[in-house]
Amino acid sequence: MFRVLYILWFVSVLFFFNLCKEETKEIAPKTPVKPVETVSYPYPEDNRPTPERILLGKTLFFDPIVSGSNWISCASCHNPGLGWSDGLKTAIGHNMKVLGKNTPTILNSAYGKKMFWDGRAENLEAQALGPIASPDEMNQNIDELILELKNISGYKELFAKAYPKEDISAVTIGKAIANFERTVLSGESSFDLWKKGNPASISESAQRGYSLFNGKAQCSACHQGDQFTDDGFHNIGLKSNRKDAGRFSLVPVKVMKGSFKTPGLRDVALTGPYMHDGSYSTLEEVVEHYDRGGDDSSNLDPNMKPLKLTKEEKADLVEFMKSLSGKRIAISIPALPR
Repeated sequence: MFRVLYILWFVSVLFFFNLCKEETKEIAPKTPVKPVETVSYPYPEDNRPTPERILLGKTLFFDPIVSGSNWISCASCHNPGLGWSDGLKTAIGHNMKVLGKNTPTILNSAYGKKMFWDGRAENLEAQALGPIASPDEMNQNIDELILELKNISGYKELFAKAYPKEDISAVTIGKAIANFERTVLSGESSFDLWKKGNPASISESAQRGYSLFNGKAQCSACHQGDQFTDDGFHNIGLKSNRKDAGRFSLVPVKVMKGSFKTPGLRDVALTGPYMHDGSYSTLEEVVEHYDRGGDDSSNLDPNMKPLKLTKEEKADLVEFMKSLSGKRIAISIPALPR
């Protein structure tokens, strides 16, 4: 099984490596995309979205040049065909090293207040550089990457158009990738249509699941708002919490020990395996975990208590979460400068 996962990951890397050599290709059904002038997502004033910045960021995102081996791109682990994740229990990094965390999707990361499972990055600009420079993940020397980019005429042109008053640097690399990542947003879901007044857009089971989500199951205690996350950090009683301090490594107060960021739930049916350690393969397993109140009682979040859900109620919760899957948004792979 482990070998199969390696092969799947390797095929994914080859897919993007070869695909990116070609001209633009569609990998999802075409859906109208809002022009940059009408973006609704938040962004920092010093990195306002422009078509030129988004194109540069997208090009860097799909280009394996950002890794030390020139084999791994951001899209290797954040694959648009896998819910912008990788479909693996935990990520695979440089030299096929198996890492300790499940790859979080970048869907709707524009709305996130802190990045990574432990919240160590304050914004997407900082997040974008983290995996690139990590010896375990992409193992790229940032200074060497800057020199590589400066020696490619196509990249010099892209950077000049995107950031005409700034040089090619770690700052502009991070800014560009962040600009693209902010455009990766969920499409309208059947749940959204139901909320707008279309009663037939989701099943009765999903409707019951939504009531449970906000009631007996207490999911909305942490999964709140339009993105279904409080952007907070909680210890939900996973067995691996005894080995991983989580947020505690950055905020050394007891309540943070074993706590990890609450993920959003839009398109959650596409982004398994689940939890920061990838310990559950299905949404059904996730619901079972919460129903029993977690597995590790040390420093457990006070909201984690046995729920005593019936078999039907568990199924209804899963149906509701599936209704949060949005329409696939078209994404094109740009030709890579060389």
